[in-house]
Amino acid sequence: MAETAVLRQRTHEEPSAPPDKGGLLAGLLRTARPRQWVKNVLVIAAPAAAGELFSRHALLQLALVFVLFTACAAAVYLVNDARDAEADRAHPTKRHRPVAAGQVPVPLAYAVGGCLGLLAPAAAAWLCSPAVAALLTAYLAMQLAYCVTLKHVLVVDLAVVTTGFLMRAMIGGLALGIPLSRWFLITTGFGALFMVAAKRYSEAVQMAGKAGATRALLTEYTTGYLRFVWQLAAGVAVLGYCLWAMEEGGVPHTSLLPWRQLSMVAFILAILRYAVFADRGTAGEPEDVVLRDRALALIGLVWVAMYGLAVANW
Repeated sequence: MAETAVLRQRTHEEPSAPPDKGGLLAGLLRTARPRQWVKNVLVIAAPAAAGELFSRHALLQLALVFVLFTACAAAVYLVNDARDAEADRAHPTKRHRPVAAGQVPVPLAYAVGGCLGLLAPAAAAWLCSPAVAALLTAYLAMQLAYCVTLKHVLVVDLAVVTTGFLMRAMIGGLALGIPLSRWFLITTGFGALFMVAAKRYSEAVQMAGKAGATRALLTEYTTGYLRFVWQLAAGVAVLGYCLWAMEEGGVPHTSLLPWRQLSMVAFILAILRYAVFADRGTAGEPEDVVLRDRALALIGLVWVAMYGLAVANW
């Protein structure tokens, strides 16, 4: 019986051992969060909405902007993990991060993050435009302020994360000189807030009563408040999108159907489907929610097809 108990205890403790994920370069890459890079695809949002996506110049500029924004995000992740290394070592999951686990030295994480943070805006000023460089600089400043203090400030933390998504959606338009519609900004901003608040709500629900298992600020929010935020944001995003779609209603078109107006149905269905996971408390990373749910992915593809037809005026 004693041997069985010892075996069970060892089996239970085995998952807590830090995983061996390679050397220093692999650790730096993991710290840069490759799975999060999919968020930077939002750089194509404004050009796609304006129908100016498929020229050679646009594709080259957007690819460059994607790389530069990814470098800025990686810089923030490196600095954040270096700063939080001690706290992460006491966390059941975050202690496996390369910096916290000792795979990447803290000074090196600071150095690489600092280099990326300096080089990306400089490259943007040289290869893109001053507006793109200014936006990347503002993103870095805001995210570094978030790492230092803003992530501990109620409501402001939600606004900062949401603004990060909005900046991703804006930068493609700035790179190509495309005017940004007010309805595009409202829909994108509140859509991002919807997903951010839904994720925080899910974290609060899943980690309720588990001290030290989640970000400390969640203890300051109530689940009722976070539910209110994502419901409010969802409503404003839907309203903004409908106004955006109807704004084109008076423009003559030769397409077979009013695809832009019909796309409202797919957009609303996508919001309602995503809200199912938010309500259950299972809305984690937005990309995971979309990719793991076939129905939501299909609705998203239908929306993309409808909006594409509207832009192409088919």
